[in-house]
Amino acid sequence: MTSKEAIGTESAERRLIKELAELLNETGLTEIEIEKSGLKVRVARTITIAATAAPAAVMSQAHAMGGADAAPGGGQVADPAKHPGAVKSPMVGTAYRSPEPGAAAFIEVGSRVVQGDPLLIIEAMKTMNQIPATKSGTVTAILFENGQPVEFGEPLVIIE
Repeated sequence: MTSKEAIGTESAERRLIKELAELLNETGLTEIEIEKSGLKVRVARTITIAATAAPAAVMSQAHAMGGADAAPGGGQVADPAKHPGAVKSPMVGTAYRSPEPGAAAFIEVGSRVVQGDPLLIIEAMKTMNQIPATKSGTVTAILFENGQPVEFGEPLVIIE
């Protein structure tokens, strides 16, 4: 490989990395990985404290509106991820409460659901993925805002 080819390849790699970084910002994703012509590139960014504070604010609001984050027996769940009825995000993406803009939400706090019922949609890589109820019961908390970026394993809904 000549030095001119090496410079051209380096420039193309830098452009690819820059484009992937811009895609992260546009989509709200925290990491993206691509393999192309034997070149594997992974671009990631860290999450700020403000981004992870949103579920706690929603939990507090739900509690103020009727104790939606109360655990069975009257106790409060300190960590919603440890709640036995927590439905966690199976992927990184953007969570939506309804099937399309302007449509009614799949669920509300107090809704009865049956295992397999759709709870929300997560958009990942321009694909809409329905997230089903993992068990039957009553929705006691919704831990995300419509259109909010979510992380893998993040608790989204509590079903009791």
